[in-house]
Amino acid sequence: MGEVLDLVEARLRTALGEPDARAAVTFLGTDRIEVLRFRSEDHDGGDVVRYATLGMSAHPMTDPTAALADPVKGPRAELILSVRAGLADTDKALRPLAVLAASPQVEGVVVAPGASLDVGEPLWTAAAFSSVLVAEPGGLVEDLELAGPMDPVRFLPLLPMTSNEAAWKRVHGAQELQERWLTHGTDLRDPLRRSVPLD
Repeated sequence: MGEVLDLVEARLRTALGEPDARAAVTFLGTDRIEVLRFRSEDHDGGDVVRYATLGMSAHPMTDPTAALADPVKGPRAELILSVRAGLADTDKALRPLAVLAASPQVEGVVVAPGASLDVGEPLWTAAAFSSVLVAEPGGLVEDLELAGPMDPVRFLPLLPMTSNEAAWKRVHGAQELQERWLTHGTDLRDPLRRSVPLD
C-alpha cells in the first residue's frame, strides 16, 4: 500500500510541482486520506489552486455487488479539484474531498468518469456547490501504471456542480451537461460561478 502511494505522490509532484500544503483526515474504519495543495499559473495567466487526494488508490475499488473483494485487481483512482485562487476560501474543500476519496472504502462505491458525487454540504464556505461531476482522466496528470496484475491509478478531475446542474445531469446525463457548459463558455474553475442556463 505504502509503495503505491509513494509512486502516486511522485507522479503528482512531476505533473503539478511541489505541494505547498497538505492535510490528513482519518475516518473510522478507513485508512488515512491526505489532500495535497498545489499552486500554479493557468494558461491565461491567472493563479490556480489544485487539490489532489492521496490515499484513495491504496486499495482497488470494488463493485458493491461483488461477493468477494479482490485485494489486488480493480480500478484505482485519486481525485483532483482545480479552482481559481484568491476568490473564495476554497481550502475548506479539504475535508469534503477526503470524504469523497474515502467513499470507496466506506460505502463500497466505484468512482468513475460520468459519476456524480455529493458531500451533502457546500464544498467550501458559501459555495454554490455540494456535488461534483467526475470527469475523464489523462489531461492534467497521466495514468500511473503499476506492476501487474494491479490496475493503473487514474487521476480523476472533479467539476463542481450546483444543485440545479446536478438535478439536470440526473435527467439528461453527464455528456449533455458538459456540452451545455461548453456552449455557454462556463469557467468551471471559478469558485463563485452560478449555474449554467438550463432552459
